[in-house]
Amino acid sequence: MRLELLRNATLKINYGGHVLLIDPHFAPRHSLPSFTGRSPNPMTELPRSIDDILQGVDLVIVSHLHTDHFDSVAKERVPKSLPILCQPGDEGSIRDAGFTGVTPLYEATTWNGLTITPRQGSHGLGQVVEKMGRVIGFTLEAAGEPTVYWAGDTVFYPPVAETIQQVPPDIIVTHSCGARWDGDLIVMDAEQTVAVSRLAPHAIVIATHMEALDHATITRQDLRQAANAAGIDPSRLLIPADGETLQLDR
Repeated sequence: MRLELLRNATLKINYGGHVLLIDPHFAPRHSLPSFTGRSPNPMTELPRSIDDILQGVDLVIVSHLHTDHFDSVAKERVPKSLPILCQPGDEGSIRDAGFTGVTPLYEATTWNGLTITPRQGSHGLGQVVEKMGRVIGFTLEAAGEPTVYWAGDTVFYPPVAETIQQVPPDIIVTHSCGARWDGDLIVMDAEQTVAVSRLAPHAIVIATHMEALDHATITRQDLRQAANAAGIDPSRLLIPADGETLQLDR
């Protein structure tokens, strides 16, 4: 498989002979309001044009409807005929935006030889979850490909650990910027990403969703320093830059 980190959670993945676009966030730099007063969002530009990003895409997966995962520019630019998989409950809003092939992921779904299975996530713990709303992660499986667990906008909590232990994945994609809302952690930070790496010693962890939004508290350098201090081999915890492509074998 080939995985390209575009920005934030937005990935373009070549997998099982298909091209998947995950959580398209296409807004120009500084075009959206700040979350904390530190900077308008997103804080970085896309690494290449939207036309280039959309080239060859066969399937879109939208984990939830926060603007940094599916924004107004993406709703305008993603072709309305492309199939979209989403969490149950979001399909109506996506269809209202004009998309015609929207399928909620209630259970494991097979699409052209790929098996996409929804996985539990929690966008924080406690009362902040009511503000953040529901999210999902998912696993990807296909013949001859590594098994991928895309954890999504979640903290590290028991259902995430159970997914890692039960699947078990070859590749784990985490959101590791340590974003906080009203002081509460809403995605993984450095400590939790290190915990994922320790729990899955035979998997490669790919840390994404970093340095793009102003409520993040952990930089790529912070995460690498924490991983090094914990003795995590750099080959097992990858921290790609925006626009970087990773070639990943089973």
